[in-house]
Amino acid sequence: MEKSPHTGKSIRCKAAVSRNAGEPLQIEEIEVAPPKNWQVRIKIICTSLCHSDITFWKLKDAPGFFPRIFGHEAAGVVESVGEKVVEVSEGDVVIPVFMANCRECIDCKSEKSNFCSNIPREGPPETLSDGRSIFIDSKGEIINNWLYISSFSEYTVVDVAHLVKIDAEIAPEKACLLSCGVSTGVGAAWKVARVEVGSTVAIFGLGAVGLAVAQGAKLCGASKIIGVDLNPEKFEIGKKLGVTDFINPAEYGDKPISKVIKEMTDGGADYCFECVGLASLISDAFASCRKELHLDEFITHEVGFKDINKAFDLLIQGKSIRCMIWMDI
Repeated sequence: MEKSPHTGKSIRCKAAVSRNAGEPLQIEEIEVAPPKNWQVRIKIICTSLCHSDITFWKLKDAPGFFPRIFGHEAAGVVESVGEKVVEVSEGDVVIPVFMANCRECIDCKSEKSNFCSNIPREGPPETLSDGRSIFIDSKGEIINNWLYISSFSEYTVVDVAHLVKIDAEIAPEKACLLSCGVSTGVGAAWKVARVEVGSTVAIFGLGAVGLAVAQGAKLCGASKIIGVDLNPEKFEIGKKLGVTDFINPAEYGDKPISKVIKEMTDGGADYCFECVGLASLISDAFASCRKELHLDEFITHEVGFKDINKAFDLLIQGKSIRCMIWMDI
């Protein structure tokens, strides 16, 4: 493939910038730095809105930082690669994942851990894992990164440890779903719950993660863990629904239900499932998984990039599961 004319240079493009907490995003022209060692610049094909984006978009205080480019569920094409990158090449189709996997440390090689010990999980809000800022606005000011991805931009730079190469024949909107919400739900059922055929299961809540858990249960029998938005209102709803009836008193005793649910969900899905397992999930096994996961059902709405704020409205109002945002519309 012919090299990009922007290789080694900054590139100007459009991005949906969040300037202040809870305010509509602004489509602005920004400058995206070239990739350095172990980094890849990708052209985003499509991205979707996750409730985690909404949660941090509303935060007025740390860890809410502004201005910021949100977005972490996406599919894209490699535009250029930095030095020392051998995993992907220009033109490859990739999906970003927010949990790093260096493929070398003891944690990344283990099925029991989902935290890479070589790459920091959290760093300064404006930078990649190497401490470098990649987004500059028209005034020359730094725009904060989000989860080392920031997919609400036509182009972004991602550490190669946060990327998974996928089969180019897979529809990008389907692959996009696997980069967070769907794999979280399936991972909870498949990797964490380790349930067996015939297990009795209760699933509380709907949305992408809840639906993925339910469908993921079909792959391995059932599931007992879901993603829960950790706020008091959800816990109160849980009490009314009788969540305590499904908690083992011998294990949790008199702990408040909010503490119990937090302990169940902090383990969450094994995100190494995202970084490593997705490669096999969406290639060799994709045909069978497609029959079980029904990925089309997750996409309830689609909008063009210029209408990204409509995706926020739909999710906030509870009208969408996943709204696909197409960058070229």
